[in-house]
Amino acid sequence: MNAFRRSFLKLLGGAAVSAPTLARADRIRILPDTVGAASPPRSGQSSPELGHALGGLTLGPAAVQGGLAVLWIQAKPAAGGPLLEIMTLDESRTRGVLTVTERAQASVPELIAENRGKAHVLLLAGEILIGGKQNRVLREDLLLPPLSGPRNIAVYCVEQGRWNEGRKDFDSRGSVVQPSVRAHVLRQPEQTRIWSEIASASRNLAAPSATGSYQAIYDKPEVKAHLDRTTRSFDPPAAVGAAVFVGASLAGVDCFHSPGLFAREWTKLLRAYALDAYATAPGGWDETAARARTDGLLRAAARVEGGLRESVGAGRIFEFALDGRRGAALVFEGQAIHVAIL
Repeated sequence: MNAFRRSFLKLLGGAAVSAPTLARADRIRILPDTVGAASPPRSGQSSPELGHALGGLTLGPAAVQGGLAVLWIQAKPAAGGPLLEIMTLDESRTRGVLTVTERAQASVPELIAENRGKAHVLLLAGEILIGGKQNRVLREDLLLPPLSGPRNIAVYCVEQGRWNEGRKDFDSRGSVVQPSVRAHVLRQPEQTRIWSEIASASRNLAAPSATGSYQAIYDKPEVKAHLDRTTRSFDPPAAVGAAVFVGASLAGVDCFHSPGLFAREWTKLLRAYALDAYATAPGGWDETAARARTDGLLRAAARVEGGLRESVGAGRIFEFALDGRRGAALVFEGQAIHVAIL
């Protein structure tokens, strides 16, 4: 074992589990970690915030383009106080109020995030962070409060073959892992499972990378053209979320606490959904069946039992399993800020 590998394993701590090799990787081996990982959802707990949020939703119009179909999810009119001011990851980076860096003693499953602004900042599970010693993906939703101070945040590696500091901090390119990968992120598996899913996605989209970087998928010219066509076809109405279908299959549901926040997060989520639909032929989607399935899923999720735990940021995370899917809701001050079912 060479000196590089020994020093890398010390960062991870303990014995190693072998992982897939890459063209230019140093055949890195990594121990499955549990830092920041959540335990599986426990039965017997419920979330009034989730029940209230989903109980106030209705299904709006549909939109279809190629192999991708969307049912817009709208909120019934309701009285309430002022909405929480929330910035997205991209907005906070552009305004220079959010910093994300490696720890002083760099570690694969953890980074340091700090919100230096006066509004909350929402980071979504599945968002990709570019930079540091290797690109990472966020493991769970995180609502950083104003002037948060440094917080340890849980991440996965999505660039297996690099461990060197191209830049000290991390940036965002508005990229989210596709729902077939994000669904595994919500399940909080071992790192090797995430690498396996990334390798599968890269093969399916014919987007190899010398360092195993998931971002290479987004950088492929043919994929870029596909995503550009898709984003022009799905302009959301006054919606708070969407149920997205790839062919006849429900790829996932994302809902937010306000139409404004959904509109600002939608493009990056749509692009991720479009990756799963890259080679899907048009046709096969039945709107009547899709509406019935989505309505049933939302009704069941409103009364589902799961596990509730504190977040590293503001609020709590409610996690649940439903109909073979994994769901997570970030709840804060009586509101469900974001709900994902994948």
